[in-house]
Amino acid sequence: MEISRNAFIGCDCGYEEAEAVIFGAPFDSTTSFRPGTRFGPMAMRTESFGIETYSPYQDRDLSDFMIFDSGDIELPFGSPEKPLEMIECTATEILDDGKMPFLIGGEHLVTLGAVRAAVKKFGKIDIIHFDAHADLRDDYLGVRLSHACVMRRCNELDGVGKIHQFCIRSGDRSEFVYADKNTDMNKFGFDNLAEAVNELKEKNTPVYFSIDLDCLDTSVFPGTGTPEAGGVSFNELLNAIIRVSECNVIAADINELAPMLDPTGASTAVACKVLRELLLSVLGNKKERI
Repeated sequence: MEISRNAFIGCDCGYEEAEAVIFGAPFDSTTSFRPGTRFGPMAMRTESFGIETYSPYQDRDLSDFMIFDSGDIELPFGSPEKPLEMIECTATEILDDGKMPFLIGGEHLVTLGAVRAAVKKFGKIDIIHFDAHADLRDDYLGVRLSHACVMRRCNELDGVGKIHQFCIRSGDRSEFVYADKNTDMNKFGFDNLAEAVNELKEKNTPVYFSIDLDCLDTSVFPGTGTPEAGGVSFNELLNAIIRVSECNVIAADINELAPMLDPTGASTAVACKVLRELLLSVLGNKKERI
């Protein structure tokens, strides 16, 4: 892999020495409302130079870690099968090389490709999922590979144990019925997150961590395809990310930034800061456990 010419701030070491690898999946062909998330990864790289590499929240700096940004996968539009295969292939290469993948979407369906790679590598994983939407439909307008169905498809994979969902405040009634029997759904916020993390830590379960940025309130993050009022604050999300990072996180993603839907640039700035804090918390806690 070659380094991106426009790497996320502080993430410009070489691939061989990297402990973590950022890669973008600019795909939004199944977006159900307002498109534009395909532009999220590149916008985040460009705008990342408006933030610092240092986090005063965690007293950690991106320069403390070896992080490689490989840029975006060049994905075809239209049918999602080929893009998912390409995302899985990239995540598999990163995992097989002993590095941690951090995926930037794109719409949330891109998570499925990376989860397939994680299951293939680790055999058995749990998923922690932050989102406004349940993403548990069996199909959306007859299509089973949709960002509205991504957690349903993940839950059907052999090797995915339990999906722990937080901040959920939107979905079809059938999704909530499905969740009652098949996932650990926590509505509206982060209640019960500490209990879930403690259980996963005790079992040392490999955890895939997926953050749909629309878990944030629309007042904080309006630049997304399906905004949903009633979300959490930035500080609530930050504290939750730090808590989840106590687990054995083996891969992570953030997705659903549609930068052109917020011409102020504030949503992109928020997304950049979330990625910085995610990298620092996951990699920092991993280093402390070693």
